[in-house]
Order: sequence, then C-alpha cells, then structure tokens
Amino acid sequence: QVQLVESGGGLVQAGGSLNLSCVVSTRALDGAPMAWFRQAPGKEREFVAGIRRTDPKIYYSDSAKGRFTVSRDSAKNTMYLQMTSLKPEDTAVYYCALSSAPGTYDYWGQGTQVTVSS
Repeated sequence: QVQLVESGGGLVQAGGSLNLSCVVSTRALDGAPMAWFRQAPGKEREFVAGIRRTDPKIYYSDSAKGRFTVSRDSAKNTMYLQMTSLKPEDTAVYYCALSSAPGTYDYWGQGTQVTVSS
C-alpha cells in the first residue's frame, strides 16, 4: 500500500519561510507525477505546485510562482516544497499527492498545517 507522509508545517510570521517534505513509502512509483495542494478553512482544495517527467516538468499556481519551489529527491523517495515570502493567505493544510495513473491524483498524504501570522 502506498503511503505519503508530509512534515514541516508550523507557525511562521509573514515574510518567513517553511520547508515541507513528503515521503513516499514505496520506490515502485519512482518518477510518478506528484503535486502539492492546499486547503484553507472554508475553501476548496487548490493546486499549488507539481513535478513530473513530461514538460513542463515543474509547474506552479499563480499564487506560488516566484515564492515556492518544488523539488524531489528520488534517492530519498521525497518531494519538497520550499516556501518563502509567506503571506497570511498561505495559511492552509498542505497535502502532497501522487498520480499512479493518468488524469488523477489517487494517493494523498494526511496533510500538514501551515499558519502564517500577520
């Protein structure tokens, strides 16, 4: 069974930085498309950043572009999200997701809370 475990969330002041990690429990899906999503209270879950083998290999939402950086270390089965210049509106539960079949993210982590104070 595939499991994704996020970590690295926390409380940070506006303008600060956080680094999130997502560890995948199996190497069997090495190279599969992965992504970060987030869900703020009372809002729908939204895409933040993704990484895959086909172009564009890395892509971001408009709100993340220029501030967030997604990467992965296949040797460690881990995807990262480096977040800088954080804003209060970035406050949300952040989820990592993995796609084992085209067109859907079918594996999800439990989420990690990010809170940005003003």
